[in-house]
Amino acid sequence: MSTTTATREQWSGPLGFILAAAGSAVGLGNIWKFPYIVGENGGGAFVIVYLLCIAVIGAPVMMCEFALGRHTQRNPVGAFKALSPKSSILAHLVGLGVLLSGIFLLLFRCWGWGALLIGLGLLIIRHGWVLVGVMGVVAGFTILAFYSVVAGWTLGYVWKAISGQLAFTEVAAAKTHFGHFIQNPAWALGCHFTFMLLCVLIVYRGITAGIERWSKILMPLLVLIILALIIRSLTLPNAMVGVRFYLTPDFSKINTDSVLIALGQAFFSLSLGMGAMMTYGSYLDRKANLFTSTLSVVGLDTLIALIAGLAIFPAVFAQGFNPDAGPGLVFQVLPTVFNQIPLGAFWAFLFFVLLLIAALTSGISLLEVATAYFVDERGWPRRRAVVVVGGAIFILGSLCAISVSDWARLEWIHTGLVQIFGTTKASFFDTIDNLSSNWFLPLGGLFISLFTGWIWGTKYALDEIRHGSSNFGDVHLISLIAGLKDDPSHNASVHVVTLASLWGIFIRFISPVAVLIAFLHTIGWLG
Repeated sequence: MSTTTATREQWSGPLGFILAAAGSAVGLGNIWKFPYIVGENGGGAFVIVYLLCIAVIGAPVMMCEFALGRHTQRNPVGAFKALSPKSSILAHLVGLGVLLSGIFLLLFRCWGWGALLIGLGLLIIRHGWVLVGVMGVVAGFTILAFYSVVAGWTLGYVWKAISGQLAFTEVAAAKTHFGHFIQNPAWALGCHFTFMLLCVLIVYRGITAGIERWSKILMPLLVLIILALIIRSLTLPNAMVGVRFYLTPDFSKINTDSVLIALGQAFFSLSLGMGAMMTYGSYLDRKANLFTSTLSVVGLDTLIALIAGLAIFPAVFAQGFNPDAGPGLVFQVLPTVFNQIPLGAFWAFLFFVLLLIAALTSGISLLEVATAYFVDERGWPRRRAVVVVGGAIFILGSLCAISVSDWARLEWIHTGLVQIFGTTKASFFDTIDNLSSNWFLPLGGLFISLFTGWIWGTKYALDEIRHGSSNFGDVHLISLIAGLKDDPSHNASVHVVTLASLWGIFIRFISPVAVLIAFLHTIGWLG
């Protein structure tokens, strides 16, 4: 049965929901990570592989999250609690496997990992599928903790662009400046606090007056800024060198590794597995078309990721610079590039405002996940939940902010983790990033697809999707592709290959396997 709340807020319409969900999906990774991996993995050839991965993983799993959220009208924990059976053989088998793994590790004196897995196995056996929802809420919480630190850097660079502090003639100088900036506790904590405050103020106002209203402002502004940067970038001398680097298909670079990278990027770029889409879906009206909404969100996210490269690489190559991965490109190379362009400070300002908007639309969705949990499951007023959750995330994020490069300021935590688990990542920031991005998200997506396909059942999920999208389950796929879906001769009472049947096959078999492969590759178990 669906659990409903009479006073629960809803989106005012499809546009607000699509812009908010797309804003959640469009983040910092779309602006700098996606264009770079496209250029390094075959350009246009990689784009084709990526789009196929979106179809295999992204769209089917996103539709699952929307259906789970809308059907239950609850946050991830409440959704799984409402739909989970009293006893699940699959959940017990997973729990038993984790429990036995923990016992096995204890035999080899891996005390920390062994105890952790034994405790986790017992929790899975006791609570079953509800733990998937718990993992989604925890993932949203921990991701925002380190994400807000990086978002704070963009906020700081907006100010630096305004005040003329980004006039670098060499990348080495920009790199030194960036290193001093992120390791300065005052700057790091101040920018982190300011970004979290912005997120809290927006979510504090609720769904329609807060998240939806600001999404309707920020998302169009984001697109306009990208278009302005593309025009400026493409009008620079030798800009086409960058365009060729970015989009020229090079199938010689497409190999197993690039396919696995595309699988991972397709999943992570859509904010799947962290409960954000499920939470946003819980505020949807039953008349909303989940199929077209999914296509709109996926399409908008992918489009922004693609065109972001046209704003970056033509400018980088036009000025004779070589691209670099990750923050190095954004905070070290691009400030130097903008310094050589007429009105460079203005264009640098626009670019970092663009990054800030992308980070903010994602940040508010992550904050809403944990907020919705305390509102739905604990009965807290929204304003109390937002302030408490936002404050807790700020505290955890502060530990990330002061330990970006090493453990020097948190040696006591480092010592404890080494004693318990034997090893750690390079810093507390990297540890939280790895736990959230490489473990929580793919495992969340894997179990969401398994739960929908095998526990809740694709039949019941389809019944929910049909509300507002009746043709989704009835139109023959071949007729749809051929443009004959309304032709009487192609409207037989029995259809086998429909959109619904194809989605069911993907969500039961193909998507879980693809997510599992991407997960094993991400954590280094699959080369």
